[in-house]
Amino acid sequence: MSSYSPAETAERSGFSIDTLRYYEKIGLLEGIARNASGRRVFSDGDLQWLGMLRCLRETGMPIAEMLRYSELARGGAETVRERLELLQEHDRRVEEQIARLREQQEHIKFKIGFYAGAVCEGSPA
Repeated sequence: MSSYSPAETAERSGFSIDTLRYYEKIGLLEGIARNASGRRVFSDGDLQWLGMLRCLRETGMPIAEMLRYSELARGGAETVRERLELLQEHDRRVEEQIARLREQQEHIKFKIGFYAGAVCEGSPA
């Protein structure tokens, strides 16, 4: 099993060292080991968990929901149904967000076509 310094963990996870400290402080990261000098040492499991947190955060899950998911995950097998429901609801919101972005992208593409046509015709945009 590998171990990583906070700097290595920050580099591998994409989170800043400050964010790692914050996540530990609020309870998104629990049980981070310490070495003999008291410095945090992260494991492969911690990096996997941070990967899940990165996915949730980048898809717009609020910190409060991330905390709820973390609590449920620590609850073991009896919380699987609740975790499933929480992730399904989040997935629904992500789908809605993607649909809105696609609509906005179509507007952008329309404008690109408009301006490309104007440039080809030699007219000022």
